[in-house]
Amino acid sequence: MSNILAGQFDHHSDYKKLENDLENSGFQNSDYIIYLNSENHSSQYLVSIAVKNNSEIDTARSIFTQYSVLRTYLFENMSIDQANYDTIKKYIDARNRAEIHNSPDIKIRTSSDGMNSEVKF
Repeated sequence: MSNILAGQFDHHSDYKKLENDLENSGFQNSDYIIYLNSENHSSQYLVSIAVKNNSEIDTARSIFTQYSVLRTYLFENMSIDQANYDTIKKYIDARNRAEIHNSPDIKIRTSSDGMNSEVKF
């Protein structure tokens, strides 16, 4: 079974050129899906590609990088037939919720000349 590499792109990148580059690099039209939101032309779009080995993953990632991919996700043991928009979106949302985000810098202050342990209440 193949894996799916999904990429989230900003609306400024040209999905038609991305499509051409994918096909020129050896991916068939049936190997990828571009999900566009026809209601809102200024929204982000999503692309999923069926990849079979590390070489194809590297090729797809390099093409994604050329088009300023925002995030990439690799879903193992998933075929392109299972990669409908709702399923991919559900998995992406679950991964984003499970991700541990960086916390803001925490400053630890040491004792000062203020109150100390000898103060009684």
